[in-house]
Amino acid sequence: MNIELHLLQSFPTSNLNRDDVGQPKSVTFGGVVRGRVSSQCLKRSARTLFPRYGLDQSELGERTKRLLLVTARLLDGASDADVPSDEARGIVQQALAWMGFAIAEKDLTQYLFFLGPKAAEELAVYCREHWDDLAEQGDKRRKLMSDLEKAQEKHKLAEGEDRKKTKTQVDSHKKKLDKLDEVPAAKKKETRTAADRVLSAGRSVDIALFGRMIANNKDFNVDAASQVAHAISTHAVSTEFDFFTAVDDLKVNEADQDAGADMIGVVDFNAACYYRYANVDLDQLRRNLVSGSGATADDGEINELMDRALGAWIRAFVNSTPSGKQNSMAAHTRPDTLMMVAREHGSWNLANAFLKPVEGTAIMEDSTERLFAHFSKLREFYGDGEISEVAASSLSGEVSGLKEGETVPSLDALVERAVAASHG
Repeated sequence: MNIELHLLQSFPTSNLNRDDVGQPKSVTFGGVVRGRVSSQCLKRSARTLFPRYGLDQSELGERTKRLLLVTARLLDGASDADVPSDEARGIVQQALAWMGFAIAEKDLTQYLFFLGPKAAEELAVYCREHWDDLAEQGDKRRKLMSDLEKAQEKHKLAEGEDRKKTKTQVDSHKKKLDKLDEVPAAKKKETRTAADRVLSAGRSVDIALFGRMIANNKDFNVDAASQVAHAISTHAVSTEFDFFTAVDDLKVNEADQDAGADMIGVVDFNAACYYRYANVDLDQLRRNLVSGSGATADDGEINELMDRALGAWIRAFVNSTPSGKQNSMAAHTRPDTLMMVAREHGSWNLANAFLKPVEGTAIMEDSTERLFAHFSKLREFYGDGEISEVAASSLSGEVSGLKEGETVPSLDALVERAVAASHG
């Protein structure tokens, strides 16, 4: 079963999600430029609210490149503010190398991992169990790294035939380092089992919802249960510019003061009514939560977690607001029009309701009318046999074209209907 969420949300002066030059993101749709907020921005904003809406921190993962540092501190018994010892860092680096994960620089992993809450603890367990072997390999790594750096320095200064010899030495050291990354044959099975525990996503709701990709090891990938569209404005949007100045408060005390500003700048912004769409595949969510958790698909704790996960997903998406430029613009609004659709399979993104941009001054009311009219037409033409529940509401627009009983008076009622529908 799929649960879909359709939202219309208007923002005043804002720069919620900016591009590489600082302007609000945009897209050309229906022949005109629209405001846009990326799906990654929306997911991040929602994910940070999960603890507020019924999910414990132990049921959530973390994105980080600092797995080595966190684990090394556990091995040292140090606090988060302490610098871990060289020995512990070397042990963890070697363990990660055996598991197939390289360290790029500054003790950071090559990839930004999406990890469950027990990842560092599981890695620390493996390190303690294989301490002597890892330490021996770590010592070899440090010596080879020192030899490699010296060889590279010689190569920079070498000329003629000597340059060929020093290049051979550099290549030789690199090959030996690569060899250290290979897990010994006798430890392959045990190391793979430990890697499965470190990268386990079982019972981590945000990983189960939004998935995980590790480019060099697809075995640890997690297929996302939730799809999130880029939010786009229902109408044409143009970027505007705020020219601002700032004055030095203490300049009045100076003899040579002038009337000019001491700082000038420009901030880009727009104002738009956005259509937001997201869905969650409950069957995929259940599979992800069960995988690696030791539970079965019909486990009572998994069923209870599914209900809380769905409720948190809806409430977080409804209540989340991207943080871009909020200190200077405070564009904290809530969706005006909401619709939840529960269906056995498939999904309908209703963005084409706004392929022709909404015009005039009644943007929210007209957008709401367009949304429900488009949904009704799709329902009439393609049939609604796969739709098991609809729950909608609008604060300022008119909910039209829906069947009797498909409107709700509150967000709580919408969530209740979604959870009830998820039980089939």
